[in-house]
Amino acid sequence: MTLLFLVLTYFAALFAISRWSAHRGAGNDTFFRAGRRSPWPLVAFGMVGASISGVTFVSVPGMVLSSQMTYLQVCIGFILGYLAVAFVLLPVYYRLNLTSIYTYLGQRLGPEAYKTGAWFFLVSKMVGAAIKFYVVCIILQQFVLSAWGVPFWLTVTVMVLLIWLYTRHGGVRTLVFTDTFQTICLFTVLLLIIYIVTQQLGFSLSEAVSAVANDARSRVFVFDDWTSPQYFWKELVSGIFIVVVMTGLDQDMMQKNLTCRTLREAQKDMCSYGVAFLPANLLFLSLGVLLAQLFEAQGVTIPAKGDELLPMFVSGNVGTHCLGGFVIPATLTIHLFVIGIVAASFSSADSALTSLTTSYCVDIRKRPDDERLRRRVHLAICILFVGVIVAFDMLNNRSLIDAIYTIVGYTYGPLLGLFAFGLFSRWQVRGRWVPFVCLLSPLLCYAVSTLSEQLWNYHFGYELLLLNGLLTFVGLRSITTTSRCP
Repeated sequence: MTLLFLVLTYFAALFAISRWSAHRGAGNDTFFRAGRRSPWPLVAFGMVGASISGVTFVSVPGMVLSSQMTYLQVCIGFILGYLAVAFVLLPVYYRLNLTSIYTYLGQRLGPEAYKTGAWFFLVSKMVGAAIKFYVVCIILQQFVLSAWGVPFWLTVTVMVLLIWLYTRHGGVRTLVFTDTFQTICLFTVLLLIIYIVTQQLGFSLSEAVSAVANDARSRVFVFDDWTSPQYFWKELVSGIFIVVVMTGLDQDMMQKNLTCRTLREAQKDMCSYGVAFLPANLLFLSLGVLLAQLFEAQGVTIPAKGDELLPMFVSGNVGTHCLGGFVIPATLTIHLFVIGIVAASFSSADSALTSLTTSYCVDIRKRPDDERLRRRVHLAICILFVGVIVAFDMLNNRSLIDAIYTIVGYTYGPLLGLFAFGLFSRWQVRGRWVPFVCLLSPLLCYAVSTLSEQLWNYHFGYELLLLNGLLTFVGLRSITTTSRCP
């Protein structure tokens, strides 16, 4: 009952923020661009939380079991990637005064490239966001709602309904403020869980830092094996391009950045939260190391799958504990875990649904000023989102869902190729062939990845994204015309 009260209080706060932000302006310009009046520090802080999904909240601590802290190599690349987005892509978007970033493709490469980029985003974002939200719904069902006899489909429907209710008027303007609130909740929960673990280990703050630093699982850099997916230079370069593609070329991630008053403010926003990713992920990984040490100290078998590390601690943390002189029930850990999952998942899902609505209205229907259409599309996107999640549950096949998620990951490569070709060449393309190039490139990329494992035992990591983008770029070059853009 206490947990239910906390969750309801959390949603009440979201609705209060939504109501306040909606009173400060409504309409499509507010929903899509927040009137270009968002304070950049709020956007930057909120984007940190919005970029951390519920899956990340669960998975990143467990990464230390299989790859130590080498994920920080990718995070270093993230910083360089955010600099590239801030000083290469943002000036283009602001100069063209874009609402949807895919409008650029239409202006540079033609309507076929425009529609292709928009549809790649719509399909990949819908499926990718649904899978992330599905995993979170499963966790909430397990820890909260199954005891009440609530069916899974109702859980999903109610959660998406709540997102629709607090975003339907203010859109991205509401998200700027709700993301700030949810980021505060997320990191408050994370720090409290770390505190609980360190207290159970009997560590002071300095002892906890030393214990993490001296643990073999805290290894960050890999320079001695270039074939490893964790090899430093591969991770660094991959981190750069992951940000360029999954932030700079993703309407979901860019929409809030485009609400800042000026280009300079948007650049400060982008650089600030880009740097913040490194300490944020260091906290998650440190929690993973401390959890592994706690399991070893208690003689508990560490789970084989990293994703099970934090949930196993939460579900097995029973009884009471003395923390800082206070006796606190261990159910507090479950409460914190659930609130953290909710904060991480909702800040990710609400922005996905808003950006999908924006892209469909602006890119596909080309009616950015039609408020009636926007309201109908927003509701339809939410209903479709519920349907996709329930379909995943009906599949009930984790390997199949993982395969779908992998396929979705391949769809960002063509976006990289399209934007790179537009920005760094002056060639025009034969538009009717663009969709075929963008469909063929991921298939070739998958074939190359499979053959490299079989023939040379080389396993692609994040660098697969670069190969995908390169194949798209080469494919677009092969369908160029004799004319060039001015």
